[in-house]
Amino acid sequence: MGRLTTHILDTAQGRPAANVGIRLFHVDGERRLVASTTSNADGRTDQPLVEGDAMQGGCYELEFDMGPYFSSQGMKTGEPAFLDTVVIRFSASTGEHYHVPLLASPWSYSTYRGS
Repeated sequence: MGRLTTHILDTAQGRPAANVGIRLFHVDGERRLVASTTSNADGRTDQPLVEGDAMQGGCYELEFDMGPYFSSQGMKTGEPAFLDTVVIRFSASTGEHYHVPLLASPWSYSTYRGS
């Protein structure tokens, strides 16, 4: 059974990023919102963003509201913030587990396909 999970690490402070807005879109001809949530104290979502039969193959976009998060941490991010909404576009196959973490600072980010 396929599923998609994520977590966010604040690499500037060396801890999980809590209370970050997260949106998942399936992009297949049109951009359709699949899930919208907020990261918990561990920087994760309480449930997979999508799982089971709802996990379709194709292109997805994950959006993370990092600008408001870094502002809430009292970090100087510039005006306007250098990173506001971080978008990760990736492709997925039906029936597989995808874990897409975000490692972010106010000035950079990276991701990978985790386990």
